[in-house]
Amino acid sequence: METSSIWLWVGFNVFVLGMLALDLGVFHRKAHVVSFKEAGIWSAVWIGLALLFNAGIWRFLGPQKGVEFLTGYLIEKSLSVDNIFVFALIFAYFAVPQEYQHRVLFWGILGALVMRAIFIAAGAALIANFHWIIYVFGAFLILTGIKMAFAPDKGLEPEKNPVVRLVRRLMPVTERYHGQKFFARENGALAATPLFLVLALVETTDLIFAVDSIPAIFAVTSDPFIVYTSNVFAILGLRSLYFLLAGVMSKFEYLKLGLAAILVFVGTKMAIVDLYKIPSAISLGVVAAILAVAIGASLLRARWREAAAAGEAAR
Repeated sequence: METSSIWLWVGFNVFVLGMLALDLGVFHRKAHVVSFKEAGIWSAVWIGLALLFNAGIWRFLGPQKGVEFLTGYLIEKSLSVDNIFVFALIFAYFAVPQEYQHRVLFWGILGALVMRAIFIAAGAALIANFHWIIYVFGAFLILTGIKMAFAPDKGLEPEKNPVVRLVRRLMPVTERYHGQKFFARENGALAATPLFLVLALVETTDLIFAVDSIPAIFAVTSDPFIVYTSNVFAILGLRSLYFLLAGVMSKFEYLKLGLAAILVFVGTKMAIVDLYKIPSAISLGVVAAILAVAIGASLLRARWREAAAAGEAAR
């Protein structure tokens, strides 16, 4: 049975807005460089809140919904790691000062929450009214996973991005940053700052990734509340995860292959749903195992390379 109580939706969204207000208005009121320790604490807070919410789902809506939420959260959290790599490239390209990066991610993720809510509502409506769309979503995820595994990484070229070109066409853009402002006045005219261009790219990046991640979670559950809440918790923790992992992403060499395998698995699960419905508990185990193998293999590979480099240096 799908979760449809209006009070659940209202209560959850009030909680999210309250946490966001607390985040920006209290803890990050002043621009500052987010330290590794601070990022670790906030990552633990968001993961802890997600698990606490998961316990509530399990207790009040039943074990099935609890497993569905945890599986969806794990899938969304793992797929969001790809965003982190792109965010790092964007910040490096535009030389965004570290103390302003949190502000960009805050507003970018706020926009992402709105866009994903629209995507989820549209996806739920399509599946409810056109059952065959499940096969389309499944095939799309399988093809996306295969492409992710075998397609070479492309260099980042923000200035060729159509969104950046559109912004430059619609309004002037300043050459320098004006603190953490997205807009500033130069020579009496209102202009966008480079920070606004970065925000536009971050929003565009999440929109592209949402096309993959939203169908993936519908392979786990068709309950809009579970889909939405697991997505929101994964997105809310993305900022702190970025500051925690951005500097060590190069160590996770096999993570992209792991994410590709997850997309192929959930796509297959969705494509065969009318032939055999893979239990949520098995889906959770498969996704967790794929992530564990990808991360473990990456860390072992990184350690082997470091040992090899140390050996070469000692010669």
